[in-house]
Amino acid sequence: MKEKPVMIDTPLNVMPSTSAALRPPVLSLVIREKESLHAAYMPFLKNSGIFVPTSKGYHLGEEVYLVLTLLGDSEKYSIAGKVAWVTPSTAGNGKSQGIGVHFADDESGTRARQRIEDLLGAALHSTHVTHTL
Repeated sequence: MKEKPVMIDTPLNVMPSTSAALRPPVLSLVIREKESLHAAYMPFLKNSGIFVPTSKGYHLGEEVYLVLTLLGDSEKYSIAGKVAWVTPSTAGNGKSQGIGVHFADDESGTRARQRIEDLLGAALHSTHVTHTL
């Protein structure tokens, strides 16, 4: 049976005493299988991104911080990003509810994208159904 990615939503919306700014929510995603990684990866975004299953409400353009663990790697990828995709609970067609996180155009986003593409290899061009397109 195909294992679903594990997602943990940890909001860190803490109001600093000297500023009204909020810290972006922190999402944690553990992907253990190559098939699940392929289904979640979003290579069509400018800096690429990944689908994160969640039932919490997010808005397009909202900043988030993602801690990503891939296929048993000991390294965790800490990635700043923005919500670029929202799949609501009413989506139908068997689509999972969640958000697409567009990786930031920085070292952390580039490292995560390169590692994902290395892990996926030829599967990047597969026509299997994904959580996005």
